[in-house]
Amino acid sequence: MDPYEIEFIGENRIVNIIPNFSHDKIFLICGEFGPFRAGLPMNVPLWLGVMLKQKQKCRIVAPDWMDIEVLENIKEEEKKSRFFTKMPNEHYMVEAKLILGTAAEDKPRASEIKTIIKDIWDIRMSKLRTSMDALMKTGGSYGRLDHLTMMEINSVKPLLPQAMDELHRIKMNARKTMPVQSSLNSAVSQPGSSQSIL
Repeated sequence: MDPYEIEFIGENRIVNIIPNFSHDKIFLICGEFGPFRAGLPMNVPLWLGVMLKQKQKCRIVAPDWMDIEVLENIKEEEKKSRFFTKMPNEHYMVEAKLILGTAAEDKPRASEIKTIIKDIWDIRMSKLRTSMDALMKTGGSYGRLDHLTMMEINSVKPLLPQAMDELHRIKMNARKTMPVQSSLNSAVSQPGSSQSIL
């Protein structure tokens, strides 16, 4: 799965909007939405909310987790813990990118929120790189990391399988050379042993 597919999945998350127009119910492949009534909040997929916002047809209501205090707490917990903390949203990066990129004026202190989310991402990526490094150094063949999001897993996908394959090749080559070395050692020790008998 590539980043575009993950973003596509994230775009189908439901968000709250406040339309500034009235319209009957609309019927889409993914479901039916509406009726739209000006000034009345309603739920739609994120992609539809973004499209309406771009046409100046609605205001997007940011999710509860997209709050300075909530995000600061997540950031501090992420810093203190050795492990990954559970994020309030599986697609937090996709949702933040689309909402804050399209509807920054609908959310007070949007630039600060964007910075904190980027900080959280950087902290988590640093932990992930450290975990991968530890796995490689210990020669492990598998690892378990809880609470990673799809986008975070995808960020190491280009490197990790290749690194694991290389590690496996090194192990296999080491096993192949071991019998050769042991037979050489025994051949060298035989003359010494016969001399000691004499």
